[in-house]
Amino acid sequence: MTSRDEVMAHLRTAAAAVRSRTSLQPRVGIVMGTDLGGVGPEIESEAELSFAEIPHFPRSTTATQSGSLILGTLAGTPVVAMQGRQHRYEGHSLQEVTFPIRVLKLLGAQILVMSGISCGINPLWAPGEVVVLDDHINLLGDNPLVGENLDELGPRFPDMSRPYDPELQEVTQGVAMAEGIRTNRGVYVAVPGPSPGTRAEYRMLRSMGADVVGMSLVPEVIVARHMAMRVVGLTIIIDLCLPDGSEPADGPTLAARTMDAGLKLTRLISGVVAQL
Repeated sequence: MTSRDEVMAHLRTAAAAVRSRTSLQPRVGIVMGTDLGGVGPEIESEAELSFAEIPHFPRSTTATQSGSLILGTLAGTPVVAMQGRQHRYEGHSLQEVTFPIRVLKLLGAQILVMSGISCGINPLWAPGEVVVLDDHINLLGDNPLVGENLDELGPRFPDMSRPYDPELQEVTQGVAMAEGIRTNRGVYVAVPGPSPGTRAEYRMLRSMGADVVGMSLVPEVIVARHMAMRVVGLTIIIDLCLPDGSEPADGPTLAARTMDAGLKLTRLISGVVAQL
């Protein structure tokens, strides 16, 4: 196991490598999930680095993710955006999955905007709708804070009573209303994947209080809150996973929904960042 001092040294090395390419001090960090890279072209870029160029940065093995870090301004606000992310199902530890979030913090980001796609298990919601996250359930079987605490970055036992900032939720829903984007507010449950759930599993998750299910996002939010970052969580429902009323969706349908989701999230994230 890597020691606390080694982890901090790796984080500082990674942050220094990014700083060597630009003097921009980002205020907001953005994580763009699978196939949701539409925000990238909207950023007035000052520097762009592939994950491979950043020391100790874990690589994304998901074919549809470019795996790059963009620094620049979005709606006049200095940002650093991850185009792509890492997942536990790729074989990464949760410490590796969340390493980039810690680097975003060291670069200066105080607010984290998380985005992703999910499967809806709330029968009142439909594919294509945006969910502004209010809470989550961690069923990954692990926690990224296990091990030696990084005292320089946060406390041993961070408060998780409000993982998603209530004020930023209100800002997000106000922007959505102005943009004509339907939103719901709900609970995300993270599962390891990569296989989708069974009908019995979806029934169990719904009974636990979850509205959407996905395979990412939660570890990054835990680490962000450990570092006192304010978090906005956004997910787009691209499919329904109702245990007794859904049918398998074909690939082209999911791809079309994901493309449309990317356009919605681009408008929504740009609008939220403009308000910051």
